[in-house]
Amino acid sequence: MKKLLALLLALMMVLSLGACGSKDTQEPAADDSTAETGNTGDTAENTDAAAGDDAAAAETGDAAASDLQYIKDKGTLVVGMTNFAPMDYKEEGSDEWIGFDADMAKKFAESLGVEVQFQEITWDYKIMELDNKSIDCVWNGMTLTDDVTSAMSTSEPYCLNAQVLVTKADKAADFEGLTSLEGYTVAVESGSAGEAAAQALGAATVPVQAQSNALMEVAAGTSDAAVIDLLMAGAMVGEGTSYADLTYSLNLNEAQGLESEEYGVGFRKGSDVTEAFNTFWAEQVANGTVLEVATTYGLQESVILE
Repeated sequence: MKKLLALLLALMMVLSLGACGSKDTQEPAADDSTAETGNTGDTAENTDAAAGDDAAAAETGDAAASDLQYIKDKGTLVVGMTNFAPMDYKEEGSDEWIGFDADMAKKFAESLGVEVQFQEITWDYKIMELDNKSIDCVWNGMTLTDDVTSAMSTSEPYCLNAQVLVTKADKAADFEGLTSLEGYTVAVESGSAGEAAAQALGAATVPVQAQSNALMEVAAGTSDAAVIDLLMAGAMVGEGTSYADLTYSLNLNEAQGLESEEYGVGFRKGSDVTEAFNTFWAEQVANGTVLEVATTYGLQESVILE
């Protein structure tokens, strides 16, 4: 009996030791698993942090990128414009853009050490064209409206302008002294200051792609009148022009009690090209180039020289 008890006790001790040995052997494995899981978490966290840092760096880099350097690197200054004499236009039979804005744009591009490229745009989409980098600036007798200055980085004003009503010469008397355009169909360039002025006076506006198209509407008799920039009217309407039977009489700025408008050049929001342009322009005013080119196109009374 004693031998049997002794044998049972011995067996129990062996089983107890085996159980302890099994537990001790498994604990490190559990610890290793925990450690491995922790390391994986740390690695993922570190990777995410690194990715975040890279993204932040990339974002900072984009924000700090020089628009001026971008233009220099690609070697071209793409100017967004429309056919708008005397600012940007082509003489009959020529493929070369000339005009006050075109000539000065060529000189600005030269000062940057790049080529100039003129890109005709739909005026209503000028901000989108600028933001998606289809063009590098908007330089086309652009009135500095609130919409423009809020969406672009704009230059110092360089020219004065006003909106005028163009009619057939034999109908001009009907529009003299009017303070309202209600009941009249008026052709306007879509998205222009002229469109806003005509609508403010109650006109039923006919949006067209360019101011030159607005003149065609009046000449064809499909619109009663057109609202275009004074500078364009002076160059394209009246005796000795392609629209000798048209005239302009009503200054819409005066009719609304508004000041003369100002032209400026538009660049991408935050662009460092704006400062480069303002420096260039001040130099061209000082050395007489601006007045010389303005006189070539009959703008000597409109250009700002201060």
